[in-house]
Amino acid sequence: MAVRGRLTPDAPLAPLVWFKSGGSAEWLFEPADRDDLVAFLRALDPAVPIYPLGLGSNLIVRDGGMPGVVVRLGKAFAMVERIDATTLRCGGGASGILVSSTARDAGIAGVEFLRSIPGTVGGFVRMNGGAYGREVADMLLEATVVTRDGAVETWSAARLAYTYRHSALPEGAVVVEAVFRGSPGDPDAIGAEMDRIAAAREASQPLRSKTGGSTFKNPPGEKAWSLVDAAGCRSLRRGGAQVSEKHCNFLLNLGAATSADIEGLGEEVRAKVKAASGIELEWEIQRVGNPLPAPQRGEGA
Repeated sequence: MAVRGRLTPDAPLAPLVWFKSGGSAEWLFEPADRDDLVAFLRALDPAVPIYPLGLGSNLIVRDGGMPGVVVRLGKAFAMVERIDATTLRCGGGASGILVSSTARDAGIAGVEFLRSIPGTVGGFVRMNGGAYGREVADMLLEATVVTRDGAVETWSAARLAYTYRHSALPEGAVVVEAVFRGSPGDPDAIGAEMDRIAAAREASQPLRSKTGGSTFKNPPGEKAWSLVDAAGCRSLRRGGAQVSEKHCNFLLNLGAATSADIEGLGEEVRAKVKAASGIELEWEIQRVGNPLPAPQRGEGA
């Protein structure tokens, strides 16, 4: 298939995700621009699955890899521009730091929380990303989406039907642009709030580790980390994976963990929390791809 971007077979995904674990993509497509993505999806067999990949921060890629095509938006999708005094147009590949710092420089308040979320606009829009009392639903006006069949659609916030860390976007749809509206603010005050958020995150989260960010959703009226701690799971280990001692709602790859170690540890934590509190934690981290097949009798150790 002719593309202007880069189409790579059997592409390792571990280097592209924060956990630094997992298998390869059957294909990795990095489109040159929106038209390249549209043409590719229109020509692709509808049976082939598509998975959009941002910074890979909130993601476990299973060890058997990803079937189909993983789509990664590069520099062509990383622009952020001011439309008016309180509105930004952002590419789906733009990082939270770029969006929040552009808003600061333009004197647009209400976007500071994106400074604390390791990801891209496409992921924020799909998952209704949020932190420090704000979420994407509070500021999104509309998103431009390329659907699995290559159609370009504009989705309003109402159509996205946001709930906690969830939207109505269908699988295989790629967010290529979003329009965010904040409120007028003083750049110095906005910068100070971003610094406060960054310092709070540094103090409470294991940022210099191989991690996937917040692992479980907070149940209504509860904090996931507190439930994990109360169930005795702080520092719990499985293979090369560990529950963070610093923040119990973070899982760590201590160096050589497989994705099976990490996901298995998460499931062990869920079971212990259910036994201790009766509450069933929901994964916030996305788990995608295929596990490795189990060794046959007589194989391995």
